[in-house]
Amino acid sequence: MIERRSFLQTLAAAMPAMMLPWQACDGNAQDGNASDRLGELLPQRQLGRTNIPVTMLGVGGFHVGWTTEKDAQAVIETALEGGVRFFDTAESYARGVSEERYGKYITPKYRDQVFIMTKSTARDAETAQRHLDESLQRLDTDYIDLWQVHSLQNPEDVDNRINNGVLDVFIQAKQSGKVKYIGFTGHKNPYAHLRMLEQTESSDLFDTCQMPISVVDAASEHSFTRLVLPKLQERSIAPLAMKTLADGRFFAKKVRLEDIQWESENPVVPDHVTLEQAIHFAWSMPISVLITGAENSDLMQEKIEMAKSFAALNEEKRQALVTKVEDLAREGKVEYYKDV
Repeated sequence: MIERRSFLQTLAAAMPAMMLPWQACDGNAQDGNASDRLGELLPQRQLGRTNIPVTMLGVGGFHVGWTTEKDAQAVIETALEGGVRFFDTAESYARGVSEERYGKYITPKYRDQVFIMTKSTARDAETAQRHLDESLQRLDTDYIDLWQVHSLQNPEDVDNRINNGVLDVFIQAKQSGKVKYIGFTGHKNPYAHLRMLEQTESSDLFDTCQMPISVVDAASEHSFTRLVLPKLQERSIAPLAMKTLADGRFFAKKVRLEDIQWESENPVVPDHVTLEQAIHFAWSMPISVLITGAENSDLMQEKIEMAKSFAALNEEKRQALVTKVEDLAREGKVEYYKDV
């Protein structure tokens, strides 16, 4: 068990160096942001070693899949109007519905303006190839900007997928031009991410890595922020932040449509930190994109406004926020999805 004080000292020492690569690409409102035919973009950051600029905020495809179609369309349109150009999804989200909605509301008119990322949960090569073909069809596109090995469970799962040829399919997809960049994801176990990095150390295979980045994760023992993020920086792999509000468990109540999933008498927001502090904490890490789940346009607009108002938190402020949630991180109830 890592002592809490030792952990916080490690975090404080690491953050200044980790922030350096992004200070020049957070954007400056006085200078004006980049724009395209749809309007002004949100501030952009580089996608790791690819040097491709991407908007600092991305749309989470899971919510696009399970919410109503009317709300999904409104989320997409609000994001585009608000300057978001990064769209996340996966073949597994609502059994392909999320990809289908992107194929219906994004690619026919806006394919050249957006960066689309999807993922595959495949455990073998044959399934991975099928997922790729079906994703391309549902998304109504002939290429995917970013395709990721999705939802790594643990180190053994990593080894099994590699042994079953999953990475070979990803490599071939990139070589064929059907996929521009490849990455991997997971929220259960940071040691799975470390194993994937170890197994691919000599190849520089991956361009991105998607994982939880939040103030509670930073305060936890099994922290993606502390354990994995520095490794990604060393390899110039772009970190993509998810679960920045712990899948809604930062709040007193999590509601999915009319089904109450979670209630707490001691929520992270607002009892310990504000919503803006929680989001700005994640953006103050050296991440390329913060992927937010929004089941309606109001939630999407809320995050767009936070991106516009973002100012990086200094070391002292980041440290203070982490300290405020130490007890919650120790309990482990907020990050219920971790399995270590």
